[in-house]
Amino acid sequence: MSDKYINDAGSADDSPRREDEGSSGKGNYRKSFHYRRRKYFKPKPVQEQEARHSFKKLSIIIPLFNEEESINPLSHEIRKAVRPLNMAYEVIFVDDGSRDKSLKVIKDIVRQDKRFRFLSFQKNYGKSAALQVGFKNATGDVVVTMDADLQDDPAEIPNLLKKMAEGYDLVSGWKKVRHDPFIKKHSSRFFNYVTRILSGIKIHDFNCGLKSYKKEVTDTLRVYGELHRYLPVLAKWNGFTISEIPVKHHPRRYGKTKFGISRFFKGFIDLVTVIFSTRYIKRPMHFFGFFGVIAFLAGIIVNGYLTYLWITGESLSNRPMLFLGMLLIIVGIQLFSVGLLGEMVVHNSIDEREYIIKDKG
Repeated sequence: MSDKYINDAGSADDSPRREDEGSSGKGNYRKSFHYRRRKYFKPKPVQEQEARHSFKKLSIIIPLFNEEESINPLSHEIRKAVRPLNMAYEVIFVDDGSRDKSLKVIKDIVRQDKRFRFLSFQKNYGKSAALQVGFKNATGDVVVTMDADLQDDPAEIPNLLKKMAEGYDLVSGWKKVRHDPFIKKHSSRFFNYVTRILSGIKIHDFNCGLKSYKKEVTDTLRVYGELHRYLPVLAKWNGFTISEIPVKHHPRRYGKTKFGISRFFKGFIDLVTVIFSTRYIKRPMHFFGFFGVIAFLAGIIVNGYLTYLWITGESLSNRPMLFLGMLLIIVGIQLFSVGLLGEMVVHNSIDEREYIIKDKG
């Protein structure tokens, strides 16, 4: 003999009653109901809920240059990736002076879907300028950047947001398996290694186009030249927390890579700029003064040694080391003086608006 119980989905359950359940059906019904409720309405993991609900609006910024064939499939993939998040979003295409039909394709998309917007430069200013303008025009409280060549996978966007829900301010993608030409792949690895050593930030891929930021991070960044390669460094030195996740990287489907050997050398020049501007811009004496003291002491040691030889009767007329010692002393004094002048300039130009306030009451 079996009793029927109505489960939470409204259907009959013909499972037999156990003999030790007793004659009362009320308690058995409650047990059966709560069991099925736990089974069919199992709560989603907290991390997934945070990834979906901790941000109100998502802004996706896509800088591009001559990518007319990639734009439509990219737009389709973005819609498919963002739909499960159930959150408001906008996509901002920043056309960096394209000479093909990229702008026309973008305008067609914008007319059909109001969640898509665009900005178009009169000429090619570079990726850093495109990102800076995109950051300024973004309205979401979380910002994701990605390239338009279909090598970055929009399906990684939920994973970036999930990682940010753990409390990070910036999450960078790591192209652990890269599908790039040999020279670009290995020069990038060398570039990332040097940047990691000089900056002290332990991530593997500084230049990955796929990144997510809190809006307060992008509001503090000033991006120009080739500084788009060092956004994690700039953010870290502004006091924000950084992390990374491995992301999927696809081979390029259309067009040619914009990478050139000149960009490689420009990147390293800008690395020096970043290191100086983040660590020493407000304390130039620590930079110039350090090297000035080292040069001055080295000159003193060299000339002290030569002075000892002169006292012991050795001639210094054919000693080029004498000029080296004098040069080191002069350079040391000059570097120290530059550092001192820099400190005076910084002292007289301190502005409270330059400090980033996290919270106030």
